[in-house]
Amino acid sequence: MNNAGHGPTRRLRGLGGLAGVALLAALWLLWLLGSAPQGTPAPQPTITILVWHWPFTDQPPELPGDTCTRYGITRCHLSANRSLLASADAVVFHHRELQTRRSHLPLAQRPQGQPWVWASMESPSHTHGLSHLRGIFNWVLSYRRDSDIFVPYGRLEPHSGPLPPLPTKSRVAAWVVSNFQERQLRARLYRQLVPHLQVDVFGRANGRPLCTSCLVPTVARYRFYLSFENSQHHDYITEKFWRNALVAGTVPVVLGPPRATYEAFAPADAFVHVDDFGSAQELAAFLTGMNESRYRRFFAWRDRLRVRLFTDWRERFCAICDRYPHLPRNQVYEDLEGWFQA
Repeated sequence: MNNAGHGPTRRLRGLGGLAGVALLAALWLLWLLGSAPQGTPAPQPTITILVWHWPFTDQPPELPGDTCTRYGITRCHLSANRSLLASADAVVFHHRELQTRRSHLPLAQRPQGQPWVWASMESPSHTHGLSHLRGIFNWVLSYRRDSDIFVPYGRLEPHSGPLPPLPTKSRVAAWVVSNFQERQLRARLYRQLVPHLQVDVFGRANGRPLCTSCLVPTVARYRFYLSFENSQHHDYITEKFWRNALVAGTVPVVLGPPRATYEAFAPADAFVHVDDFGSAQELAAFLTGMNESRYRRFFAWRDRLRVRLFTDWRERFCAICDRYPHLPRNQVYEDLEGWFQA
């Protein structure tokens, strides 16, 4: 009888246990649902970059809505319409127009907290007036690796399969120069080289200008190209290295920043650095005395890498959007001149 009397109690206890399990399961399910993503993520807002004055021209290019998409950057609206000043996420100013006073900063109309970008691909030797720009700009776009928006003149990218064969070489060394001034280090080095090395000089400085499409095929006939920068500064490696030499399929003889800087951009055996030689005569002897096997080793990189040039200002400005989420919001260049001249 005692056993029979406890039957309902045991059943109630069993039901209570099942209810507890069900409650725990329900709570567990609710937790899972709460921690799971709810539908599709909210779309990221489009970033609007206003270019205050297009570099080197009063007539900006057409900037359709998909301009930055062409360079692999989405949700980026590039515009030269100054009426967007109040709403733009950032405004970029190219220094040349500020330096020549073709353009002026709209300081009185600047929205509070709006980031301003200072942009220049020129060397410090050809950049003036920075002392007037203290405490104005938040970010810098330039060829310097320590820029907020780093935009080199070129870079080497992985590439599967060899590039086209090297052009046939019929001459020794070429140099294309438009601005030749005796005070420049490159001019002095050239004067020291020519008694020992045959250098064919092209460009406006020598009365032998080359059209844009003529430069690469002309230089391609030479074994070496004098990639001499007009001034020597931190990270300043221009198209003289990337396009005029590497793209053309010739060996660059470089005068610019130290060898270590070039090696941050290209293999150590892809170029000849003038700093490796005690004199111009020693450099000339190295170039003229090189056998074919040694010469070919300068092109080993072509089996795995190829040159990508960055020459389009649209692509450079679209890069601001790419970096935008990672840029410091409270940064101000109180001494832009001190930073750039360093």
